[in-house]
Parts: sequence; C-alpha cells; structure tokens
Amino acid sequence: MNFNAIKSAAKAYEPEMTRFLRDMIAIPSESCEEEGVVRCIASEMEKLGYDKVEIDGLGNVIGWMGDGEKIIAIDSHIDTVGIGNIDNWEADPYKGYETEDIIYGRGGSDQEGGMASAVYGGKIMKDMGLIPAGYKIMVVGTVQEEDCDGMCWQYICNKYFASVEEAQKKVEFVISTEPTDGGIYRGHRGRMEIRVDVKGVSCHGSAPERGDNAIYKMADILQEVRALNENDCEEGTEIKGLVKMLDPKFNPESYEDARFLGRGTCTTSQIFFTSPSRCAVSDSCAISIDRRMTAGETWTSCLDEIRNLPACKKYGDDVVVSMYMYDRPSWTGEVYETECYFPTWINKESAAHVQALVDAHHALWGEIRLGCDASMSKREGRPLTDKWTFSTNGVSIQGRYGIPCVGFGPGAESQAHAPNEVTYKQDLTICAAMYAAVPGLYKEENKSDVAQFRATLTDNDIK
Repeated sequence: MNFNAIKSAAKAYEPEMTRFLRDMIAIPSESCEEEGVVRCIASEMEKLGYDKVEIDGLGNVIGWMGDGEKIIAIDSHIDTVGIGNIDNWEADPYKGYETEDIIYGRGGSDQEGGMASAVYGGKIMKDMGLIPAGYKIMVVGTVQEEDCDGMCWQYICNKYFASVEEAQKKVEFVISTEPTDGGIYRGHRGRMEIRVDVKGVSCHGSAPERGDNAIYKMADILQEVRALNENDCEEGTEIKGLVKMLDPKFNPESYEDARFLGRGTCTTSQIFFTSPSRCAVSDSCAISIDRRMTAGETWTSCLDEIRNLPACKKYGDDVVVSMYMYDRPSWTGEVYETECYFPTWINKESAAHVQALVDAHHALWGEIRLGCDASMSKREGRPLTDKWTFSTNGVSIQGRYGIPCVGFGPGAESQAHAPNEVTYKQDLTICAAMYAAVPGLYKEENKSDVAQFRATLTDNDIK
C-alpha cells in the first residue's frame, strides 16, 4: 500500500472537504430535522461516483462502494444540537467562517466533519483500488443521535438484515467518526435516562399543613441523588458514591475496566411539577436523571440505586422510578420506539479492527497523536489509544448488537455542544487518509471475541 499516495490524495481533497463541511454547517440539522443535510450528503456522494446512494425509511443516508458480501462501515451522525444562547456566539453559527486552520460553526466537530472525511475517504478508496476483495464499504450519515444515541443503528440492523446474527456476520466492523481529538478510541461509558415521579396532595397554600407537598419530598430525593454522585465510598458513608465502582471491593470483576472508562456519574437534568395554582401545594413532582454508567453497572443496578435511596424508601409507594422510552418521529415521519438505555462497551486493545487503525496511524502519521496549533496542548502526551467521555452510536453497534466498533474522527470532544464550535482542516485530511487505508490493513484472520466489557441488555422486547 502506498501510504504517501494516500496522504497526497487526502491533502488534495482538503479544499473540497472544507467546502462540503461548510455546506453542511450552513443547513440547520437538529435531531428530527435533518432532511436538508441528508439531501446535501446524498448529492455529494452521487457527485463523487458512489456505486449506490440511498436514504432509508428513518432518514439515514447511506453510500456504498464495492460489491463484496462483507461490510466495513463508517458511521457519522449528521444531526446537531441547537445553538443555545446566540449571544454566546462570536459569529453566525450557520454561516460561520474559516481561517487557514479551522472551520467555524455548529456541527463542525460534532460531527459533520466526520461525515466530510468519511465521504472523501470512500472516494479515495475507490480511486486507488483500496477496497479489499470480498468487501464493500458502507458510509452512513445517521440521524437522531443527539436525541437517542444508537437508535439509528437499531433501525439499520433490524431493517437491512434478517436477524442480529446476520448483521453480526455481514458487518465486519464499524468506524465511528465522532471527534476523538487525534486518538483512536476503543469504547466509552454507557448511559440511561431515569425518571423519578413523586405523588403529593394539593391544598390551599394558606394552610399547607392540610396537604402533602410533592416538591418538598422531591427536595429530599434531590439531595441524595447529588450525594450519590459526590460522596466517597468509605465504611461510614450511608449513601456510597458512584466512585465505589473503581474499587475492587465493590466491583471485583470490572474495576479495572471502570478505571479505564472513568467512574459513573449522575445528575438531575430536568424538574417538573403540577399544582392547581401558585396559591396551592404541589400535588406531583418529577425529575430526569442523566446517568452515565461505567463497567460493572447495569440498568437494574442503576434503577435500584435510586429506589434504595433513603428518601425514596421513606416515601414508599409515592415514589416511582422508571426509565424513559423514546418515540419521537424522524424527519421522514417514521417512529422507532426504543428504551433510553445505552450500554457500556469496551474493545480489547488487541482486537483486529482496533489494531487496523493503530497500524494505519503508525504507517501514515506515526505513533503519537497529531495536534494542530489550536489544540496541540490538549493532545500532547495523551495515549494514541483511548476512550470517549461522552456517548456515541457505539452503544447500539457494539453495546447492543456486538458488532465491533472503534472510533477515530476529526475535531475535539471539548467542541461538542459548545458555542463557537470549530473543527480543524488538518483533522479532515488525517481522518480521510485513515479511513482509506484501514480496510486494506484489517487482518480478518485475527478476528476473535473483541469485547473487553459489554453491558447486559434490559428485559424489554425491543423489535
């Protein structure tokens, strides 16, 4: 394989990748509103000579190269979060600007930059004959990831394949192009969205003792949810903190994996109430909890953790702890209902698909993370092979379905969901070259059970 030729091709496409990324940024594409950017991507793929371009029922856009039976997929979610307070932006988040080094605007790092590199990586593969015999390349722009990570791949696995087993057999591995800040990422924590509902009894606010204030009950629970996140796990601590999962005493089978991924966290993200009026005692209160799960934690353990908080037990049947379901229609109108549970996953560092990315990076770019002027200080000294802090579509690809997944993408996690988001032109080139080289370096004969840790699923029957 001529690695210098691959690098030269990727560099030559940098102006086109920059233009394509700016085209995508200019089209607002929040979750469930991605049609415009999907059409833009499909047009770009067709212009570049993809063998087949299609838009599925959920609204994912898929470009195919090659004609083999086995699939190597490259995934980019192409929905973005909103812009938040516009006053926090120094320029229009959709018009933006570019300099010699960066591209400015909502979605550049998270993660339409990955889409730009993936589309042109596929083009380089085809032009240079880099698709291995027996394989085809699947470049996917997925929707609704910001709303419900991995739901898009649940749809793909269940609509394109006759069974999970067939998907596992045909999809050799998936490269996620989520931003990795120059690293190769082999896993991340899982997450789930928990709801706590508390009942009360309303009465006139002039005599609150006649009622049962649900907000006051929830206030007790809120303090204990905070304690769960912040406390230590020493012997005398009543509510032991989530840090306990880093301790072999509490997590004997998975504490090493937990230390790699980082401890679990929980935070109250939303609060709701009902009351007959502002002159009445509240008769219900509810909160949403964003729960990040490390190795060793399960959906049942996380729910039971909340149910067993002293305040929840104190208020008994007046407290209901549950997990959210997701059923928001996609931009096509399709509804794919699923649970808001996103399993933790980690690859073995020696897994064949992880090693293919490591080998490609060594051959193309060397053994350390590449930085650029704006980000070198944050990349310097960090290991090449690492993990994400946030969650990705990998929660379904590998966490739910056991299809090997690995991450390498342009941009930085710190830019995700932040005002004044930027991504780096150099990263677009680096990633496009990587995507083009990886299939030819993958050693199928070394494929084995790749999972270092994979969380259990729930007992819900998700179709």
